[in-house]
Amino acid sequence: MAVIKVPTNFNIDLEFEVPEFYKRLIALLVDFLIMFFYIKIASAILEAIVQNSGYNSETWTNMGWFSIFLILGPVLFYHLIQEILMNGQSIGKKMLSLRVVDEHGGKASFSQFLVRWLLREVWFLILLIIAISYDAGQKKFDAAFLYITVLAYFIVDIVLVVSSQKGQRLGDILARTIIISTSTKSHIEETVFREVADNYTPSFPQIMQLSDKDMNAIKNILENARRKGDFHMAEVACDKIKTHLKIQSSLGPFDFLDVVLKDYNYLSSK
Repeated sequence: MAVIKVPTNFNIDLEFEVPEFYKRLIALLVDFLIMFFYIKIASAILEAIVQNSGYNSETWTNMGWFSIFLILGPVLFYHLIQEILMNGQSIGKKMLSLRVVDEHGGKASFSQFLVRWLLREVWFLILLIIAISYDAGQKKFDAAFLYITVLAYFIVDIVLVVSSQKGQRLGDILARTIIISTSTKSHIEETVFREVADNYTPSFPQIMQLSDKDMNAIKNILENARRKGDFHMAEVACDKIKTHLKIQSSLGPFDFLDVVLKDYNYLSSK
């Protein structure tokens, strides 16, 4: 499994594992199977409703795009909604222990998920629907061209994933995201959340001068340093924070970073 190093603002490179291509492919196939069975079941239910309502086949045909939206709408937004609500995972990705994250190892933003989605599902399904319509209308040449276009895009994505150092497809490159493995001890947590008591007293209110991106980096540095038993890594980050925020503290590096995360959680929720 390939490992990529992500630089942080603290002059420390964090390591994340890039999943093998076959895992991404299996995750994609799982998601496609879920969408396929949804379409089959939704189509059967909608057809049964129409038939039991006394509508004839002409009425079914006249429903046209409305029926298509009812059936394909959830499929169209499948990845976008799941990756937003499940913090970078779909059902397939979760089963294979994969997650979409920002290039810096933090939680991807809504705009990043949106860019990934726009460069795959939207245009892919639109082209597929048009191709199927052309096929039904006997416009075989136009349909074949659209099928080939969809296939060519998938091939380009596969080549990019296999050949790029970070395993990024076109959508990932433009959205500045990567897919990492979450199956090892070095996986990142969903947020920078730390359990903090209501009567907690923050030690370093200056910590609120740092950004969410900085806090994600601190969290990842702490987890990586603990996993590797790397005191120096934690110490470098600790010294960088103290210097930048003009903090005086006798706490050890690991304890200091823990307190910093707790302070941030407590102060950001007030």
